[in-house]
Amino acid sequence: MRRDVEIYDTTLRDGSQGEGVNFSLADKLRIAERLDAFGVHYIEGGWPGSNPKDLEFFRQAARRKWRHARIAAFSMTRRKGMRVETDDLMRQILEAETPVVTIVGKSWLLHVTEVLRAKPDENLAMIGDTIRFLKDHGKTVIYDAEHAFDGYADEPDYALATWQAAEKAGADCVCLCETNGGRLPADVARVTAVAKSRLACAIGIHTHNDCGLGVANGLAGLEAGASQIQGTVNGYGERTGNCNLTSVIPLIHFKLGWQGVPAKSLAKLKELSEFVDEIANFRHDPRQPWVGQTAFAHKGGMHVHAIDRVARSYEHIQPEAIGNSRRVLVSDMSGRTNILMKAAELGFKLTPDAPETRAITARVKELENQGYEYETAEASLALLIRGILDHNPELLFTVDSYHVSMRSNGANSVCEATVKVRVGEVVHHTVAEGDGPVNALDSAVRSALTKSFPQLKKVELTDYKVRILEGVAGTAAKTRVLITSSDGKRDWGTVGVSENIISASLQALVDSIEYALIRK
Repeated sequence: MRRDVEIYDTTLRDGSQGEGVNFSLADKLRIAERLDAFGVHYIEGGWPGSNPKDLEFFRQAARRKWRHARIAAFSMTRRKGMRVETDDLMRQILEAETPVVTIVGKSWLLHVTEVLRAKPDENLAMIGDTIRFLKDHGKTVIYDAEHAFDGYADEPDYALATWQAAEKAGADCVCLCETNGGRLPADVARVTAVAKSRLACAIGIHTHNDCGLGVANGLAGLEAGASQIQGTVNGYGERTGNCNLTSVIPLIHFKLGWQGVPAKSLAKLKELSEFVDEIANFRHDPRQPWVGQTAFAHKGGMHVHAIDRVARSYEHIQPEAIGNSRRVLVSDMSGRTNILMKAAELGFKLTPDAPETRAITARVKELENQGYEYETAEASLALLIRGILDHNPELLFTVDSYHVSMRSNGANSVCEATVKVRVGEVVHHTVAEGDGPVNALDSAVRSALTKSFPQLKKVELTDYKVRILEGVAGTAAKTRVLITSSDGKRDWGTVGVSENIISASLQALVDSIEYALIRK
């Protein structure tokens, strides 16, 4: 049966508490705007009493029009021994001028007596006073029942009494928080079902990922009767993070058949995930379910052969449905189907039984055995395919010789590279300096070739990785170099392998430049 599920995003508050996450005011406003456009129901902007940045966020948010989401401010119950009307926390939460307020309070008697050092009845009064005060000021109130599951495991009657106190005071939703992230889905489902049977208000679920069960526990809560789920984009959050909304949102729609965000937004899920990572200055996790680069990547020959015939034989969903795409990888595990599909992706037309197809497959396996890797070096693979199909075409240029040296002047050192590059009958001798030997060599080769190919001025090296392939050989080990290059519109990867790191780097550099020149 179709159900509506409210998506409550706390990336800007709970997510920002994750290690390494530090959003500026501008960052928070941009993310909020993107979340609103995506169609989440609630955006928790922060805690207005915790820092000036969050207070300014709410000031600016109040002046903006939001199409889908309602902005929520977060705070805690009134403090022990204070009247709610005189507690600065209440003043600050009202100054945020949000239509929704989320208040956290204690469900676990351990926290009440040992952390708050309050009496059990006083904690109940703190919950009730705070919610009644905010309801009297016209707010929608969501009550976050902190440590709901640990509290229920220790003292079920008291935990339930705290939730009932929130409901009696007028809470619109009681959200059960699995704060420590240590409970199993069966525990979450059982306790959520109890809350659903004893409370008349809406039930929410808020889970953490300390045992890797953040998403599973969130779904368990929903299936047991919760109608709101709280989480963060990409699972940002305290310790190992929160329930990952980029997994929960498609699970709600595609696997449970319920309504979360608008269906039309799902095709932008990967885009949203990458956007938030970019704002947070994090490299996007390629292995993240649903939205990661490898989520629909196929490498084994048997798998690729199957998806070429029936895509759903090894894919649980069409990748385009959530804005992702299928990728076929080429390696020493590849069969001819891998080569055929990858070649087609790169713009080549091959037939299964052609001798060139067999030759390409054999050559890839041979080179991978030597240490080459083509999964992320698709430009080098394209050049390999082109070379076999065109029966060793004439090269646009060749590097006849090169020399790299380092000059030291006390505390300072400068690397210098000299190259001799041939373009047809024209020979270019070029010298360049760099921050290191590879940087100097890159500068020298590009400087030489831009005389004949000025379009290379737009091409730059954007990433450089080195992998030692034979650690037991020590400093004589074979090295693999992976280079990523860009012309500002598209990125491509190339690979080089040698016992000499400079030679391996030059191979990858030459492939990168050649691919830039012949790509069309």
